Amino acid sequence: MPPVPTISAARAAERWSRRAAAASGDYADGVQNTSRSWAAAAAAAKANFAAGVQAAIAGGRYEKGIGAAGDARWKRNTTEKGPMRYSQGVQLGSADFASAIGPVLEVISRTDLPPRGPVGSDGNYARSRAIGVALRRLRTG
Repeated sequence: MPPVPTISAARAAERWSRRAAAASGDYADGVQNTSRSWAAAAAAAKANFAAGVQAAIAGGRYEKGIGAAGDARWKRNTTEKGPMRYSQGVQLGSADFASAIGPVLEVISRTDLPPRGPVGSDGNYARSRAIGVALRRLRTG
């Protein structure tokens, strides 16, 4: 049998990059016009998610992925992509941040703290503990 004709990895990457960039409108359109609930589908897949995570742990795939990427790839991707995306993500997420931090600040504002003591005193650690306990209650109900 003759070998299957293929293109180079560089050519495949160039095609993928060019065509994916041109499809950004289709991507947004697909999200806006889906008839399927993402949240319902994700919740229904809970058992599959757990099984997949356990299989990845058992197979050592987490460690293998880290080893395959390495520090150089992580640094390159982080420094080349991250700075531009970080500020945009923060701006786009500010309403979600406000919704999430609001209950936290409310709990903190209602927490009765013991009196402040001298620097390094156990009384000051008790103040931190009071905040920690209150926030843990918020988190766990």
